[in-house]
Amino acid sequence: MSNTDMPAEPTRMSDDAVRAKTGRTWPEWFAILDASGAQQMTHQEIVAYLHAEQGVGPWWQQMVTVTYEQARGLRAKHQMPNGYQIATSKTIAAPAAALYEAWVDAAHRQSWLPDAPLAISKATPGKSIRAAWSDQGGRLDVQFYPKGAAKTQVTIQHNKLADADAAERMKAYWAAALERLRALVGEG
Repeated sequence: MSNTDMPAEPTRMSDDAVRAKTGRTWPEWFAILDASGAQQMTHQEIVAYLHAEQGVGPWWQQMVTVTYEQARGLRAKHQMPNGYQIATSKTIAAPAAALYEAWVDAAHRQSWLPDAPLAISKATPGKSIRAAWSDQGGRLDVQFYPKGAAKTQVTIQHNKLADADAAERMKAYWAAALERLRALVGEG
């Protein structure tokens, strides 16, 4: 594979999509960044280069930089500047208030998230929860997005995980936990 090719990853945004928003494909961006010496730059330096020299907007500066870093082996999957991060979500046939209560009521939470090392630091009823996760480390951001009166999307972002293995373990853990929550609170 040449250094301007991108490894095939089905979850990566397509060349057509990135061209539609930035005017260039991934191989074109990789060639530009390689020529600029981006393999020796920090994340912030690449972002600054894309802004100052290429006129790329803020969201796309991050998208192009992270994709480039991953393609060049400078950043692992789920890796962030302050550790690893995963996210998962599930839409459950239950109102946001019921799902929120399943998180904040310790006895209720125990039935679907047994022995969870969770310490809630901030909670906005029916909307969001922030918590520390002491077992694997890190922080949780849980959001509740109503999808009508009787359906809610629950999203979990687990930040500041120690390494890629912890990220993969927690991704699987949260997918299973949300399924248990669905079985307990949701219909069907």
